[in-house]
Amino acid sequence: MRVWLSILLLFVMAAASVNGADWFVDFEAGAAFSGYNDVRIPGDDGTKFSLTDDLESEIVPFARARLGTQFRDRHAIELLVAPLDVTAEGKINKDIHFQNRIFPADTDLEATFRFDSYRLTYRYTFVQRNQVQFGAGITGKIRDAEIGLSGGGQEAVKTNTGFVPLINFQMVWRPTSSFGVLIDGDALAGPQGRAEDILIAALFKLGGSVEMKLGYRVLEGGADNDEVYTFSMFHYALAGLRVTW
Repeated sequence: MRVWLSILLLFVMAAASVNGADWFVDFEAGAAFSGYNDVRIPGDDGTKFSLTDDLESEIVPFARARLGTQFRDRHAIELLVAPLDVTAEGKINKDIHFQNRIFPADTDLEATFRFDSYRLTYRYTFVQRNQVQFGAGITGKIRDAEIGLSGGGQEAVKTNTGFVPLINFQMVWRPTSSFGVLIDGDALAGPQGRAEDILIAALFKLGGSVEMKLGYRVLEGGADNDEVYTFSMFHYALAGLRVTW
């Protein structure tokens, strides 16, 4: 994973070396709420259970960081680090076949769901007017995921690391110089899975090169194949700061 992060950072640094490029860093933090989180591992003959309906998922704090550059007026390259780690606990009134282990009914269980995302985005601004900007591009996402279940003296973990291409889009509406609305996201759907990460936020200029955002993000998606069935949705309440130089 360190090799991948080094490669992504080199891309950002190369883009920033272009004459006239502007850097920015964006921090985002808040609370993440589980909407649904359904799991079946193995995907064909495991037991399907829910980390939200069958177990109780906690509300978790989260933080994200984005580093990027904008150059030649309309081009942007961004590097995002977005970890997520959720724990659920409880009992299920049926046997759970998970990752080739059997967890008996009514066992005290703890499930862990980790979904760390590392993304490199290129976006081109097609519309650039006084109040409205719209851009679209591509995102390469490295997914580092883990689903675990423990209880009754047993533990089983399924890990998965892979590359996912996504479509990126961003729209900014600024009715005044101090206030704006941002819609930003990465999304793509295919035969065996889908992924959406979409933000809507209010923007507030704090002075100079500092801007604050308050908003809501939804992260949804999953995969259905022989190895794993997992589909989940998370809701984020967030605040963030963006500094440009």
